[in-house]
Amino acid sequence: MSDALHSQDWAWRARAKAVLPNGMYGHLSTQMLPEAYPQFFSRAEGAMIWDVDGVGYIDYMCAFGPNLFGYGDREIDDAYIAQLRVGDVMTGPSPHLVRLAEAMVDQVSHAEWALFCKNGTDATTAAVMAARAATGRRVILRAHGSYHGTSPWCTPVPAGTTEAERGHQIWFDYNDVESLRAAATEAGNDLAAIIGTPVNQHAFLKQQLPTADYARAARAICDASGAMLITDEVRSGFRVVADGIWDDLGAPPDLSAWGKAIANGHCISVVLGGARARYGIESVFVTGSFWFASAPMAAGLVVMERIKEGGYLKTITETGNRLRTGLDEVAARHGVGFEQSGPVTMPLMTFTDDPDFRAGFFWCAEMLKEGVYLHPWHNMFLNTAMTDEHIEITLKAADKAFAALNAARLTLGPNERLLAAAANR
Repeated sequence: MSDALHSQDWAWRARAKAVLPNGMYGHLSTQMLPEAYPQFFSRAEGAMIWDVDGVGYIDYMCAFGPNLFGYGDREIDDAYIAQLRVGDVMTGPSPHLVRLAEAMVDQVSHAEWALFCKNGTDATTAAVMAARAATGRRVILRAHGSYHGTSPWCTPVPAGTTEAERGHQIWFDYNDVESLRAAATEAGNDLAAIIGTPVNQHAFLKQQLPTADYARAARAICDASGAMLITDEVRSGFRVVADGIWDDLGAPPDLSAWGKAIANGHCISVVLGGARARYGIESVFVTGSFWFASAPMAAGLVVMERIKEGGYLKTITETGNRLRTGLDEVAARHGVGFEQSGPVTMPLMTFTDDPDFRAGFFWCAEMLKEGVYLHPWHNMFLNTAMTDEHIEITLKAADKAFAALNAARLTLGPNERLLAAAANR
């Protein structure tokens, strides 16, 4: 993409460097994208976003997950605005606090109570604190590569943290029952909790659906030891199933963290839990000035009503299947080693023999030129506003992008030159 085409975006980047740390690249998933990707956006509607230069894109990132029912959904936003006009952040909560807690407890099988907060990190951190308080123990088991937020205990970038803040954690391999059991044995009588993503959605790795044996092994270890099982549904919540994912596998957690999609982009997250964890959550001190804001809760009530109805899940699953099948067919025509993993509603797209992701970067930059916003190494998301037309546009763009990738490999030579080509197109 030329500088002229994105002159406003480049102007905003220049201004950002003066007043924002790292410009505006605080989010690693944005910081590591090729320069061809726009960084500033002016508006969004349905399945589309427009950058500050007026260029529109089908957005398969869905704001990194919050967009489940399309940007600017009228019914959800009207509920938000109506509550905003009468009272949002007040000295105490509105009755929406209780209504939304009731709706979530009714929807999620393992839930008996709800604690609302703002970000996924708030929820995962509160859940870990509650597990330690309930058990009087310290050690948390985590899967290698797992992402649970940016608090000092879990941040993937340890700069500015201490070993003590990151301590009392033991790692295991996702979906590997023996690795999990070995970690639990190492923790011994100090095991407070196992925390896991219900779907393996770790960056740069192929996505994995959990096996029932793995999920049930985690549940059994916690039952035998008195530890707490925590699931991190911040990304996956309500996008894969309309309940907790591990509930469906017969391994209901004691605590779970939710966020992103539960109010379709309005800022709210939640810790859900059962009776075993109630003492722990009631023992810890966690709060925030904006945690009881009523407008996001009003939006969340509309979302939960749609979750309850259930038709949305059929819609995004059918859309995801069409996208996955179509991309596989187009890639096969071009003889490209292309892989898709994870749930069809949260896809990751990678290339074979591409350990440094440079072919993926190139292909995604080509897709961007055709008005399709994909991510080369982070899982993506589908929403109900995506239509057959959006999928058709995406598949036509993929046809051009695969052809360009093959041509670049022929003319540019070594794979390491692909990324440079993508950044300058």
